[in-house]
Amino acid sequence: MTLAAQGLDTGDTAWLLAATALVLLMTPGLALFYGGMVRTKSVLNMLMMSFVSIALVTVVWLAAGYSLAFGEDAGAGLIGGLDHLGMAGIGPDSVQGTVPTLLFATFQLTFAIITAALISGAIADRAKFGAWLVFVPVWALLVYVPVAHWTWGPGGWILNRLGALDFAGGLPVEITSGASGLALCLVLGPRLGFKKDAMRPHNLPMVMLGAGLLWFGWFGFNAGSALGANGLAAAAFLNTLAAGCTGLLGWLFVEQKRDGHPTTLGAASGAVAGLVAITPSCGSVSLLGALVIGLTAGLVCSYAVSWKFKLNYDDSLDVVGVHLVGGVIGTVLIGVFAVSEMTGGTEGLLYGGGLTQLGKQLVAVAAVGTYAFAVTYGIAKLIDKTLGLRASEEQEQTGLDLTVHAETAYDHGVLGHGAPVGSSAHFPQKAKA
Repeated sequence: MTLAAQGLDTGDTAWLLAATALVLLMTPGLALFYGGMVRTKSVLNMLMMSFVSIALVTVVWLAAGYSLAFGEDAGAGLIGGLDHLGMAGIGPDSVQGTVPTLLFATFQLTFAIITAALISGAIADRAKFGAWLVFVPVWALLVYVPVAHWTWGPGGWILNRLGALDFAGGLPVEITSGASGLALCLVLGPRLGFKKDAMRPHNLPMVMLGAGLLWFGWFGFNAGSALGANGLAAAAFLNTLAAGCTGLLGWLFVEQKRDGHPTTLGAASGAVAGLVAITPSCGSVSLLGALVIGLTAGLVCSYAVSWKFKLNYDDSLDVVGVHLVGGVIGTVLIGVFAVSEMTGGTEGLLYGGGLTQLGKQLVAVAAVGTYAFAVTYGIAKLIDKTLGLRASEEQEQTGLDLTVHAETAYDHGVLGHGAPVGSSAHFPQKAKA
């Protein structure tokens, strides 16, 4: 049987190919976003934590992740089966809905990649790179894959039994990364000089560039989740743009009122907060709902990022304050703003749906947040006891770029051009001798 005979739609396929590329671009965008937010001595390490996540998660996903997340349910809606280990049984003629199954699997892979990379922002400046290489694949299999199955997989309990809605990843992406980031930074402890030394972003243009690439890629993330070139994709696309805008404006409003200065970091963070919140809800709410959800996230997250100073957890780049808090806002508010024109029947509190859907959304948020935090905490403790999770004090003070990667991001005179420590590139007079 040909692909066309099985229901393949070339327009849907073309759009999902583009959306997949857009979502993959988000991880390099995240690398720049995070890289600009750290100090000069840890820029390359931050970039590497994102880029290596692409390779690690891809291998894990193709080996077992896709089968466990999107294979037929193995029981109780908790995990998929093992029929597609190593992508077995999935060839170019396999179709998922109206697109090739291989494309659907690749699209979902890009979600898993950026979710793992997001966590790195919580532990910037102080985590062992070798420990990160172990953490990422283990976390992807034990945390991301089960939650993805619960939310989107065949028979997953959140969608099919509870009935909670999540269009593009508030639960598997935003809440798991935020809760996991909180667990990791608690195990690691605060950076040297936390709450004492200035730890300002070293390159705000890089932050803005990274935020722009994230925003651009987010259209593939959200509109691509319609899995077709259709009206739902168009609505999700517009909702994504709208929420990013009101998130940005909301954050700047708080900064102006509180600090007297609207900042570039605030603009970038506000846009991301709005985009985070609209991720689960972009396919369930009207344009008005998207505007309100984005604004709410911009306002609330601008305060949430300061909670770490009051509660003494060092979430270096505000993964908890933006992704966990923003993900909770967007997922819960589906129960308030959902409209039947988008959902096909389900309505939120403001549209006559009562408290039922709101209750379902709250249960899903609590379950996923608790699971992600608990399992991640256990993984982190195990790695810390065996390999050690935190870099040495000397490495942290000197900077992970030089001590781990033997490179520097910028030429400061003594070290230049990213050459390994001790090479003739640092001491040209030795090369001539």
